[in-house]
Amino acid sequence: MNVGVIIASAGQSKRLGHNKVLMELAGKPVLLFSLEKFLRLDSLSELVIVIRPQDEEDVRNILSKAGFDYPFIKMIHGGKERQDSVYKGLKALTSSQIVAIHDGARPFASFELIDRLIKEAEVYSAVIPALPVKETIKIVRDGYVESTPQRELLWSVQTPQVFRYEVLIEAYERAYIDGFYGTDDASLVERIGYKIRVIEGEYTNLKITTREDLLLAHRYLELLGI
Repeated sequence: MNVGVIIASAGQSKRLGHNKVLMELAGKPVLLFSLEKFLRLDSLSELVIVIRPQDEEDVRNILSKAGFDYPFIKMIHGGKERQDSVYKGLKALTSSQIVAIHDGARPFASFELIDRLIKEAEVYSAVIPALPVKETIKIVRDGYVESTPQRELLWSVQTPQVFRYEVLIEAYERAYIDGFYGTDDASLVERIGYKIRVIEGEYTNLKITTREDLLLAHRYLELLGI
């Protein structure tokens, strides 16, 4: 099956002050870590990088310096919210039967995880990586604990999230009709009745959101000797 990839890189990065995917780790822009892995896929037919308009020149320079002269790589400008950006990416795909949505700020998703997710998506309609929560979670309202959900049922979700194209586009279009905005792509799919297959993610597949995350990313590369 033809695979399309959307790398969501249009976030405002309010906590770090500038776009995380343009920052460097071990002398390499964060965005490149993900790109290099997705470009190894034999089934890859098209790849869309969703960016902020002000980052377009920087991203073009990154691709040029890396020698990524692939005609199937597209760059489009994102929307107001992440959901709007991913939807624009979906509309830019033309030949994909399976689509993987990945956060550009997650540089360490392994090729093995990506490959496994795509193979699972050939069997299931929707597949996501997640990890069981280690700590006790409290539901808090107005500063007081309201309830304590069973930890065994709680999983922390990662990307890439992989779907059959027709399922994901249906979920997005239904969400817009209903005025619904979800916190991830899977939430849009599950609300219209599809089951989401969950496989175990990777503890190293961290999302760079804060300065502490950035320090962890540098430390991880040091441990790898990079």
